[in-house]
Amino acid sequence: MTEDFSVDQQLLETLLDVVIPPSADGRLPGAGTLGLTDTIARTVRQMPMLRPVLEYGFSALAELATRRNAGGWAALTPAERADVFAEFFLPAFLFLAYSSYYQAPRVVEALGLEARAPHPKGYPMDEDDLMLLDAVRRRGKMYRGC
Repeated sequence: MTEDFSVDQQLLETLLDVVIPPSADGRLPGAGTLGLTDTIARTVRQMPMLRPVLEYGFSALAELATRRNAGGWAALTPAERADVFAEFFLPAFLFLAYSSYYQAPRVVEALGLEARAPHPKGYPMDEDDLMLLDAVRRRGKMYRGC
């Protein structure tokens, strides 16, 4: 990871697999096997308000794991890890896990999409009835006050 956001690498990778395990048919990989830790660290650098929340959450998860098993998080079974995570739900981590996972090229390709940026090639859009926007156009311009 980085100097400004440090967390036990094994905890993070196994926690990613708790949140997004591999699919039963093997088509989609578990999140812990994709090397998402750098992506998560980059996001935390871009959104510094997440750092203290995540560090506190990971610390709490490690403490709860140690209460269950003296060996800590690494000594827990996958089911026990899921129980510990359910006990201390961490929405900020879910946001990072899912947003990183669904941007990973292996996942995008497994979903049948092209692993590329939408531009310059773009994605095809269905022709639509632009008259649906008439109500918005009739409303006129709306300005927010500063």
